[in-house]
Amino acid sequence: MPEPVETIGERLQSSFDALTRAERQLANAILENYPVSGLGSITTLAANAKVSTPTVVRMVRKLGFPGFPQFQAALRRELEAKITNPIAKHDTWAENAPDGHILNRFTEAVIDNIHQTLAQIDPASFDAACALLADPKRTVFVAGGRITRALADYFYMHLQMIRRGVTSIESRSNSWPHSLLDMQAGDVLVIFDNRRYENSTIKLAELAREQGVKIILFTDQWRSPVSRCADLCFSSRIVVPSAWDSSVVIMLLLETMIAEVQKQTWDGTRERIEALEEVFDRTRFFRKFN
Repeated sequence: MPEPVETIGERLQSSFDALTRAERQLANAILENYPVSGLGSITTLAANAKVSTPTVVRMVRKLGFPGFPQFQAALRRELEAKITNPIAKHDTWAENAPDGHILNRFTEAVIDNIHQTLAQIDPASFDAACALLADPKRTVFVAGGRITRALADYFYMHLQMIRRGVTSIESRSNSWPHSLLDMQAGDVLVIFDNRRYENSTIKLAELAREQGVKIILFTDQWRSPVSRCADLCFSSRIVVPSAWDSSVVIMLLLETMIAEVQKQTWDGTRERIEALEEVFDRTRFFRKFN
């Protein structure tokens, strides 16, 4: 089945300012453990959010659904997409593959992902994340999972060239407790976690949060459970005509963030890069063409 153009979570976030106080309370309750939180009965959802059942009905209609059953049906489809494995994703794509070359179809999907993601990004939250990462008084820790490890490594490599005090946390769950010992209140933990969310990553976030660490999360449109612990959460669209998800939009956010942090710390960054280049020259690390 085709994946939805816009998730209910994204609709809630984009329409948040137009909701009443009670509806905002309900929206926060749904997003807290999204999308599972909305799959119980209407009375259970209302009770958990401490609102009335008519409030649930009104907000569901504001989101474009005729009633609560249709709202839940959409949530179930999202949950199915959230836990789908690569083989099932490929089969779904193959059955619905449009005409045209894969280069065009894939690129169109990526461009659509970029547009939809940027429409949801709060510039103030983006600026706040850059300010945390540029603060020399804060140590930055970077963690990824089985697939998102590559994104974490890329971000770590660039950030540690820009500033001191950046640590890469190994993805093996038996190694990150050692990094947890070094985290202090006010430090920053950057986490990458996409669907098929990893239990060890969630536990790392929970323990770091208890220590007063600021958490920046990069996740997908369904939002990792880590979002419950995160101070700042950036959700990217990742669906493309492939058995695997796309990292293009997340990479766009990362490179933009790297550019902004570099700008804010340029004086120190320049000295650091010059020193690094001197080391490269002395060790003949790179081949030079003279």
